Amino acid sequence: MQAEILLKISGVDKSFPGVKALSNACLSVYAGRAMALMGENGAGKSTLMKVLTGIYSKDSGTIEYLGQAVNFKGPKHSQEAGISIIHQELNLVGNLSIAENIFLGREFTTPWGAIDWKKMHQEADKLLARLNVDFQSNQLCSELSIGEQQMVEIAKALSFESKVIIMDEPTDALTDTETETLFKVIRELKGQGCGIVYISHRIKEIFEICDGVTVLRDGQFIGESAVVDLNEDRLIEMMVGRRLEEQYPHIEQAKGDIRLEVENLSGSGVHDVSFKLYRGEILGISGLMGAGRTEVMKVLYGALSKEKGKVRLNNREISNQCPQDGLHNGIVYISEDRKGDGLILGMSVKENMSLTALDHLSHLGKVNHQQERMVVDDFIELFNIKTPSREQQIGLLSGGNQQKVAIAKGLMTQPDVLILDEPTRGVDVGAKKEIYQLINKFKQEGLSIILVSSEMPEVLGMSDRILVMHEGKISAEFEREEATQEKLLAAAIGKHH
Repeated sequence: MQAEILLKISGVDKSFPGVKALSNACLSVYAGRAMALMGENGAGKSTLMKVLTGIYSKDSGTIEYLGQAVNFKGPKHSQEAGISIIHQELNLVGNLSIAENIFLGREFTTPWGAIDWKKMHQEADKLLARLNVDFQSNQLCSELSIGEQQMVEIAKALSFESKVIIMDEPTDALTDTETETLFKVIRELKGQGCGIVYISHRIKEIFEICDGVTVLRDGQFIGESAVVDLNEDRLIEMMVGRRLEEQYPHIEQAKGDIRLEVENLSGSGVHDVSFKLYRGEILGISGLMGAGRTEVMKVLYGALSKEKGKVRLNNREISNQCPQDGLHNGIVYISEDRKGDGLILGMSVKENMSLTALDHLSHLGKVNHQQERMVVDDFIELFNIKTPSREQQIGLLSGGNQQKVAIAKGLMTQPDVLILDEPTRGVDVGAKKEIYQLINKFKQEGLSIILVSSEMPEVLGMSDRILVMHEGKISAEFEREEATQEKLLAAAIGKHH
């Protein structure tokens, strides 16, 4: 039986100066179904959602909602009509209660104009009850976990009697339990006749929660398919336009001399960690969340304080009291949080990239701007960074391109050791492959790389050797040939063979 179409976007084009962002983009959303909107970073998913909700105006094409042609004037207009977007970065006011957040700007009032708190809390509690969550509407939003805050956003969407709810990377910051809760809520919303647009990089989730998939590639509509007719390989192929035979391109090469020696390192959340890193080697660091992987790297780099232990780089003992020391000594750390630690979103690609390397680009305290432009352009070409120009504001680039800029920024200081913390988080399949190829290129040139990742296939696929961490200590070490997911997991939960 054909489900009712709630929303139909057909043949939408959108251009910005120098970039055609959408070309004949299409999307259909059906009552009681979840439609995955898939595509690499920069495929046009966010742009299409912004055109739908009226943030951008389309150049051509049609949008039909509940059988009528519509052109929304902005997000408030589309939300009032019953189309809600739950963004990756949640838009809640922490020091207001749940009820206040849900009805912000449209509070219930008594006949004499005062806020009707009782009614507001009652209505908010009803919405929370629909979602089967166990917190009260008088709680402050700042006291909630990310998953719980997301439920408040969904309650807010329901308060507008939304027929179409768009979720943008909804599980990015959720625990497994919170993800389960979210999926239960999505199933209930489908049962109530809502249409869900589900945007995610996590292919596994698509098969778990979605009914259909629409794929965009380079701003173009590639196809719509029922989930039952697809498998992971086919879906990846639709997204990237090629088969990913080799998702993790590993290169065999003999490792060189010892580059870095860490002895009995202790500090914030790190206990007695010792390891060696060789020239031209990729050392993978695995472990569960909170195992101390990032902490070790930050102590090493100087971003967290060291209590004891020795660090030798190229046979010379070094002491990094702050990140400046780390950089000066030839260790670069690329943070997992590129927006918080890695990049300044209001600045240009060029300014972000050359920020830490200004010493290298200066003579007698004066920056050589011509050299800066040349080096930045070389990296843009080498990394295949998709940007209209080096002067483009970096916040406008897709996640994968932002990540490439963050890595280029580290390499501009010509380090001996490159630490990559979750280098492909939030990056799509195609850009991942490009980042892996770059990592291999630098490995071949003799750079020593530490790869910290929560994705076991990534650690297994890219590393020459793997250390596993558990509760701030190293619990196991494996050579590439002997490592398996089972062994890594056992070591990560503290089981020793």
